[in-house]
Amino acid sequence: MSFFAVLFALLIEQIKPLSRQNWVHDAIFAWVRWTGRNFDAGKPRHTWVVWGVSVLAPALLVCVLFLLIERQSKLLALAFDVALLYLTLGFRQFSHHFTDIRDALDRGDEATARRCLAEWRHLDASELPRTELLRHVIEHALLAAHRHVFGVFFWFVVFSALGLGPTGAVLYRMAEFSSRFWAYRHRTLGAPADDHLLALSRRMFQTIDHVPARMTAFGFAVVGNFEEAIGAWRRDASLWLYPNEGIILAAAAGAVGVRLGGAAAPGVTPDRSKTFTDGSTADATEAHGATQGMQPQLGHLQSVVGLVWRSVVLWLLLLALLSLANVVG
Repeated sequence: MSFFAVLFALLIEQIKPLSRQNWVHDAIFAWVRWTGRNFDAGKPRHTWVVWGVSVLAPALLVCVLFLLIERQSKLLALAFDVALLYLTLGFRQFSHHFTDIRDALDRGDEATARRCLAEWRHLDASELPRTELLRHVIEHALLAAHRHVFGVFFWFVVFSALGLGPTGAVLYRMAEFSSRFWAYRHRTLGAPADDHLLALSRRMFQTIDHVPARMTAFGFAVVGNFEEAIGAWRRDASLWLYPNEGIILAAAAGAVGVRLGGAAAPGVTPDRSKTFTDGSTADATEAHGATQGMQPQLGHLQSVVGLVWRSVVLWLLLLALLSLANVVG
């Protein structure tokens, strides 16, 4: 049933995507902000309460609802799966940013492309040269694809196999949003944020994302240049501050043969500062902390799109085979 739930959700999302300003995002935003205001008393132990209410409570609610619905009807349970996946999984939740930037670059309108990137990632991209602009678009698109598709997909399948329906999808989405919300509030809004809460939300999401990140990287290697992807994974993953992001980006860079990483311009992606001094090879040092490969070009955007879609097909086929084996067995 999990295969059909994922397939139907992806098909529905392609036909009728959520609007850019949708009530789901607004509700999650309000929920996480409310929990921070009402449960964070400023002490380290309170951060666990905030995170638990923000992330675990919605996941637990979904789990209970699914179990109640499943007792009434398997068909209704499938519909519930599809509905929750439609709200938590899909390309169209971020792809409009990527498409706008790609279309602007196709027209030669780099100013509009920089403005779209700034609106998407809430950073100053006005001084980025073209190659750096392309690099950041590729990096953000790869990470967004992982967090909106592959990470949700992994935890949905795991919890669904345990008979808990879309609980895993909601858990992953809430953990990811919580981590991003507190970092955004602290960095961009200039609002006071509890450093303990910020650190905890990041640490918990890194833990939850540990296995999905490696599965995503492995999928990129299988559907891309396997040897180069694995080599880049082993050699260059440490160029990024956060290991999960480094593994995904290094493997993708090797899979399509593009150079990612490098010295970020002032004000750009301050939450993912690079640890260039940890580069493990001379080649990485010579490339100023970047992976090996060609400088980013416009054609690499289409290569990345193809890489992501082939990986989606790969995991759907594997899930279909597992579902078939379960039925036959």
